Amino acid sequence: MFPSRLVKTILSHSKNSGFWSKHTAACSSRMQHTEAQQAEGAVPFRPETSMARTMMDIGTRRIFSEEHDLFRENVRRFFREEVVPYHAQWEKDGQVSRELWEKAGSQGLLGIYTPAEQGGVGGDLLSAAIVWEEQMYCNCTGPGFSLHSEIVMPYISHYGTKAQMEHFFPQMAAGKCIGAIAMTEPGAGSDLQGVKTFARKDGNDWILNGTKVFITNGWMSDLVIVVAVTNREAKMAAHGLSLFLVENGTKGFQKGRKLDKIGLKAQDTAELFFEDVRLPADALLGEVNKGFYYLMNELPQERLIIAVMALASCEFMFEETRNYVRQRKAFGKTIADIQTVQHKLAELKTEICVGRSFIDNCLQLHSEKKLDSSTASMAKFWASDLQNRVATQCLQLHGGWGYMWEYPIAKAFADARVQPIYGGTNEIMKELIARPIVSQK
Repeated sequence: MFPSRLVKTILSHSKNSGFWSKHTAACSSRMQHTEAQQAEGAVPFRPETSMARTMMDIGTRRIFSEEHDLFRENVRRFFREEVVPYHAQWEKDGQVSRELWEKAGSQGLLGIYTPAEQGGVGGDLLSAAIVWEEQMYCNCTGPGFSLHSEIVMPYISHYGTKAQMEHFFPQMAAGKCIGAIAMTEPGAGSDLQGVKTFARKDGNDWILNGTKVFITNGWMSDLVIVVAVTNREAKMAAHGLSLFLVENGTKGFQKGRKLDKIGLKAQDTAELFFEDVRLPADALLGEVNKGFYYLMNELPQERLIIAVMALASCEFMFEETRNYVRQRKAFGKTIADIQTVQHKLAELKTEICVGRSFIDNCLQLHSEKKLDSSTASMAKFWASDLQNRVATQCLQLHGGWGYMWEYPIAKAFADARVQPIYGGTNEIMKELIARPIVSQK
């Protein structure tokens, strides 16, 4: 259940900052109405995506509550007002602004799934998922909120010390300390056992050397979780990996260029270099040589995030295309009047709605801490592949205009391409899915 405390916190932000102030009375009234319904045991019917007027309608999907709807309205408004008007400039800059991060923090949109007693917001998984979805519904991929909040912060939450949480979480939840995780190297991508970055013991300190690449939030990062080898003699490479917390400004830690990518133009993806970086003992995250175990525990959530955002992007692209074909004319009628186009839209909607059912099931499982690695891999593989199929077909329905960057579908098409690659390539996902299939007796 979505915690009422989080709703009230958001409303408090609204009153104090003036943000959403004109909506505060309506939100308070709606929350009181919801509480009354719950007290009476009346649960209104929530249509699934296939039944709704549009795939992005608020008030749909049985996994959510009316309190989630209230939160979604505010998150949607945040992205429309604070992200959409500036995103084109951020694409030119190769990064979003630090002001955006701090605005997101002030509105309680960072660290939602991190427990309040640790310094996070203390919301539920579905609340965090709303932020992921609404970012894709506005077609703005620049903000690296999901990686910061639901990938980086959980590592510290699950394996960090109380001192590490107290040091980093208040600033991370406020958007003043931006987090990144450095796994990938020039010669090691999906195969984490190929990592070459090395940390050696020097008294009580560690000396870190290595290079990382394709690091999301890398250029703006204030804190980076670095995957490094700490035991080169381990029988298996996986048994010799550790995680380290490296802060921006540490001597020997250098950021390379912002990488020029096909898509995700506003996302600050960078190279990171570590040359004789001296780290104190308390920079180690968790136990030494347990890094691979931690990574395997956390990767299912990362893959679920990719899947959720991929499916939300499919829904956005479908609605964008539906609006386009209903307006665009050819041969004396709208494109939507052509049966071939109608059948293509029918196919797309069916595929997306089938995908939505599975992804929502995965969200429900994960909120109950029952999502396994194989199922998370299925979600990532299926949804990211579907995203690219939908992008291709929706762009085709736009004709020549779909190839123009000024049209949202062009950007969605370019941004979709990386989804089957990062978080573990889809080829690796198939390996992970296959293993329990063939190993079962």
